[in-house]
Amino acid sequence: MEKKRWSVIELINWTADYIKEKGFENARLETEWLLSHVLQKKRLELYLNFDRPLDSRELADFKSLLKRRLNHEPVQYILQETEFYSLPFKVNRHVLIPRPETELLVDKVIEHIHKNPKSESYNILDIGTGSGCIAIALAKQIENAHIEAWDVSENALHVAHENAKWNKVDHKICFKQQNVFDAWPSARFDIIVSNPPYIRKNEWQDLAPEIINFEPQSALIAGEDGLTYYRKFASEITNVTAPYSYAFFEIGADMADSMKSIFDMKTKVFQDLAGRDRIIKVEIGG
Repeated sequence: MEKKRWSVIELINWTADYIKEKGFENARLETEWLLSHVLQKKRLELYLNFDRPLDSRELADFKSLLKRRLNHEPVQYILQETEFYSLPFKVNRHVLIPRPETELLVDKVIEHIHKNPKSESYNILDIGTGSGCIAIALAKQIENAHIEAWDVSENALHVAHENAKWNKVDHKICFKQQNVFDAWPSARFDIIVSNPPYIRKNEWQDLAPEIINFEPQSALIAGEDGLTYYRKFASEITNVTAPYSYAFFEIGADMADSMKSIFDMKTKVFQDLAGRDRIIKVEIGG
């Protein structure tokens, strides 16, 4: 590649074809992301400068990023940023990459609050906050939200706090290092929300190499049956909630029946855009 003088469009076309042949989905989009990062331009600007030649340093930087992607490192980790709920987030290997389907979890909490408005603050607990994506999205969308966000990882909490500052909601969120399997501190929350680990141990090796080799395993695996965290939630949530409270959890697509037996309360399951069970709402009651 060094012997040729590459223009923006030539490099996009060649790279997209190359990585598509290697079996990568979204080949052109990912190529554009990588090149946008190297050139510090928006994707649209690439095509407004399609005949611009790359210098040797830019080409070397692009090749370095492409090599990492060909090794199945997620683009989000390579670029150290992503988007969730139309908000920007910094990510690294200490935190799970936010998934589009988790936006449904945020939607359902917002929908519930809009149907049940309060004059005073809504006290919300986000368990396993990771990058802070759920807590931050809720803080941006709910004016009277006061959110406490837990994570066992100090490194994850650092990322989450930086994201809260970046999105200008750090004054609405209290981040706390807390192991969910330790005793829960005394508190009273109106809503509990979590996207906990729910992958079964025997499912791990069937996942994509982007997940197996790069994402934090502790944020994904939950024992032999994937239900470890939900059982803990069921044993604790009545101790930290106000009267007539609700919990919203992301779940695996085949876990709805198990959820209804674990939570001996009124529940409702919501499907994602693909028609898979994805969110459970638990009415904790008075």
